[in-house]
Amino acid sequence: MNTILNWSYRKIENTSLKFERYLSTEINWNNKLIVIVGGRGVGKTTLMLQQLKKNHTNNESILYTSLDNLYFSKHSIIDLVEEFVALGGKHLFLDEIQKYSNWSIEIKNIHDNFPNLQLVLSGSSTTEILKSEGDLSRRAIFYKMSGLSFREFLNINYEHDFESISLDDIIKNHKQISFGISEKIKPIKEFNLYLKSGYYPFYNEDKEGYHQRLRQVINTVIEVDISAVHLIDYSAVLNIKKLLGIITELVPFKPNVKRLSEQIGISRESFVKYLSYLEKAEVVNLLYAQTKGIALLRKPEKIYLNNTNISFALNNTIDVGNARETFFINQIKQGHDLFFSDKGDFLVDNKFTFEVGGKNKTTKQIKGVKNAFIAADNIEFSNGNKIPLWLFGMMY
Repeated sequence: MNTILNWSYRKIENTSLKFERYLSTEINWNNKLIVIVGGRGVGKTTLMLQQLKKNHTNNESILYTSLDNLYFSKHSIIDLVEEFVALGGKHLFLDEIQKYSNWSIEIKNIHDNFPNLQLVLSGSSTTEILKSEGDLSRRAIFYKMSGLSFREFLNINYEHDFESISLDDIIKNHKQISFGISEKIKPIKEFNLYLKSGYYPFYNEDKEGYHQRLRQVINTVIEVDISAVHLIDYSAVLNIKKLLGIITELVPFKPNVKRLSEQIGISRESFVKYLSYLEKAEVVNLLYAQTKGIALLRKPEKIYLNNTNISFALNNTIDVGNARETFFINQIKQGHDLFFSDKGDFLVDNKFTFEVGGKNKTTKQIKGVKNAFIAADNIEFSNGNKIPLWLFGMMY
């Protein structure tokens, strides 16, 4: 226990407060049980450590630890809690909760039996967390964390203080907003940098080795996170890697499930299931038509990689049209419902239709469509219903 406490104090002390993520102000940190979910590498650990450093000066009352710590090979979470509370502990932050079996049942019991203890949990696997046992839905407040937005990327690199802009504000005031931002930065230049290396906060730690590290993260997601959560064997892991390899070469594309499942050597059901695993782990994005039904049983209209940084890491190069659409779906899905559209590329919130393209993109495909816009790459300023693509990266 003393070792865990010492490691916790050291990690908190060494955490920088220079930049804080968008979610830090959206979380109600007074809640007794908070769960933060998101893809591996998006910054959940740093968010937790920053909160402890900013708001808790009494080291005896706080503790951060990851549940992949060797301590938990011989001890339970309840063992830790009992000793921690006896020492005066009040705020317990637990990371990597998906790596601890039956965590939800123990957390439920701790929540109910230690009324003065706050629990903040984080995990990389949204599937297991949101389907966890122990009926946490009535007790916990859930928050989802994404990678860096283009806005955050600018604020980190150039110490700007650009505020987030809602989609409605972009729709109503895109001309004024784009002019205002373009007076301070060169958005097209910075946008191209962001697309290649800017989505994951660790890009600044080793810019030369960033894509190599990102490939390692993706490998860990498949071999460790997905494998542990869904209890799949090594052959299934290999098949998921084969599936990702095919996706990487073809995106964005409308999948022929029968042909692709035969190519990999798996059943149709396994293909759809593995695709769902990759989506929940935030390795891919699946675009569906706006129809009713259980997503796991439906075939997506298009498959994308989750973000353009993954595309560059796995492919070294990326088709410009692919990059544009991948960026748009990644940023919009953060706070909006997004579907495949027969007219234009995307239908957002059942209200706006967007066609994504270059600066010379015409309105031909969205002609006559109400509330339709072009999200255009390689333009700094808005023109009519043509909105700079980069501007949609300012929403969170």
